[in-house]
Amino acid sequence: MDIVDRKILAELQEDGRLSITELANRVGLSVSPCHRRLRELERSGVISGYRAVVDAEAVGLGFQALVFITMRQGDRNTVAAFEEAVATIPQVVSAERLFGDPDYLLRVVGADLAAFRALYDEDLATLPGVRNLSSTLVMKHIVQERPLPT
Repeated sequence: MDIVDRKILAELQEDGRLSITELANRVGLSVSPCHRRLRELERSGVISGYRAVVDAEAVGLGFQALVFITMRQGDRNTVAAFEEAVATIPQVVSAERLFGDPDYLLRVVGADLAAFRALYDEDLATLPGVRNLSSTLVMKHIVQERPLPT
């Protein structure tokens, strides 16, 4: 990957809807070479997809919480069952497995505190292998959806 590929990535992270013509102009290439490079970045998996960034508050999901989960046991079957179950909960918008304690960090969205309480009691607390849940509410986003450095 060279400097031109990195420019392509930087431009697309800022605006994934750029036309190939506009992208080529911004990175200083003609359309054909720019298109070839773009297709190679997609083919190789450097670019894994394109998506719309939706304002959570605009669609009624302005409440966010971070949930820290400590597992009762860390055997392969329990971890797999937990991770499969977490992946089915639509309100979980990100989930990370961590080293140390806690074992997992989930970012969840909801309409309000009542919706979060129901999610917490009915879904999160009943996940396989969970020993302890703790949560904190997101007060304000400082950095969100930042492009990767190129």
